[in-house]
Amino acid sequence: MRTVAFILFLAIISSCKQEKKIAEGPSQMEEVMAIHDEVMPKMGTLSKLVAELKEKVDSTDTGKEYEMAMKDLQEANKSMMDWMMGFGNRFDSDEILEGKELSPEKQVWLNEEEEKVKEVANKINTSIAKAEVLLKE
Repeated sequence: MRTVAFILFLAIISSCKQEKKIAEGPSQMEEVMAIHDEVMPKMGTLSKLVAELKEKVDSTDTGKEYEMAMKDLQEANKSMMDWMMGFGNRFDSDEILEGKELSPEKQVWLNEEEEKVKEVANKINTSIAKAEVLLKE
């Protein structure tokens, strides 16, 4: 009887934890990954725009604008690759995918990585918008 009661108790606690997590919303790690997941698909657009701009680069003022826009796109691409490498070096898959609790040091790192990924997303979105406007002119 005690075993059944104990199992029932564990099931209730587990259920409450799941409900609490749902009520709290996404974790900070999930939010960081959502930012990454939002801009990662844009990497193909970035590469396509670099190729289009590269064809238009020359020594004219307009050509130099194309070159600057191309360099911005390349920098945004590098920023994403660098961020992913650094992030992957700081956190293991259980922390990223399974919500494993972070040490205090890793929590500080996550705060830093959240700011970094927001900057990366901004660079990607801004450089794409600038390149698209330039190519429409």
